[in-house]
Amino acid sequence: MAPMGIRLSPLCITLFCLLGVGVIYHLYAGVLSSRIASFRLKSTVDLRELLALSMEAAVQGGREVKRIREDNTLEEKSKGKTKEGDSEKLTLGDLNSHRKMFYLIKNTYPYIQVNSEEHANAEGEATVWTRIIPEEILAKISGGKEVPAERITVWIDPLDATQEYTENLQKYVTTMVCVAVDGDPVIGVIHKPFTGHTVWGFVGEGSNVVPRASYNTNFPKVIISRSHSGKVKSFVQVAFGNNTEIIPAGGAGYKVLALLDPTDEEQDTADIYIHVTYIKKWDICAGDAILRSLGGQMTTLKGEHIDYSGTEGNKGGLLASIKTDHKALVKRLPPWEENKEQ
Repeated sequence: MAPMGIRLSPLCITLFCLLGVGVIYHLYAGVLSSRIASFRLKSTVDLRELLALSMEAAVQGGREVKRIREDNTLEEKSKGKTKEGDSEKLTLGDLNSHRKMFYLIKNTYPYIQVNSEEHANAEGEATVWTRIIPEEILAKISGGKEVPAERITVWIDPLDATQEYTENLQKYVTTMVCVAVDGDPVIGVIHKPFTGHTVWGFVGEGSNVVPRASYNTNFPKVIISRSHSGKVKSFVQVAFGNNTEIIPAGGAGYKVLALLDPTDEEQDTADIYIHVTYIKKWDICAGDAILRSLGGQMTTLKGEHIDYSGTEGNKGGLLASIKTDHKALVKRLPPWEENKEQ
């Protein structure tokens, strides 16, 4: 029996039911679409903010690296062998720096891909970014550079030059963050924990460092890895002559900084950086971005740009230069078989 004694026909009841279903459907669709729109809105990232966050992550990781080295609580162990057969060191500095850097970025932007050299099993840090953008970034980089999160890959190296870190060769040690968009390095941050200096570059926007006034590519100074300098030395001498000055050094980040105007008295200077064996992308992405932001280049030994999406390794070696004819340098290099040293 309907209210007020009114009897409703089956047709009316059906219409009321359909009307109710329609209202519920539209309400549900509206809520769902607003949630989807909200998700899409928050899953874009302002690259200026991501640069500031990357700087803060590198600094926070660097504090852990410095503290553990100064306290001499490294807890050094081996995590295996490199492809060259050398022991790959792991310390508490690596792990603590990883936790600080990784979780600061993931807690701020949980929907972006972050690749780190380390993989801590412990619970994450509850670190939250303050969203304070340094004045030097505000002065050089305008806002509004939104990029969908799915196009971004972040590479972090919580402690570059771990071998040198265990030997207390502090000048080689860095922490690094790189932001790649569609596989291209766009933002690079290299922080020196023991001097407190941070270098950054944003491709197409600016940097807080500059190249040197001139570079010698006829008789270049070449910086290489000290861990397998013998293998690279013969390669470099074939390309540039037996009298080429070769600088063995630790840390890929340090070697890139050697191509720039020195930030401190301990920094070596070189004209070219060459690496001939397998290397991980978190070692080189930040340096590549910084060089690109200054008009320089980092490529494989065959002159190919490195894709910073997908797998973690770069098998083609690398050649880095700035303010030079990079293609001419590639042509001077002897033939190199990618699998020769792997």
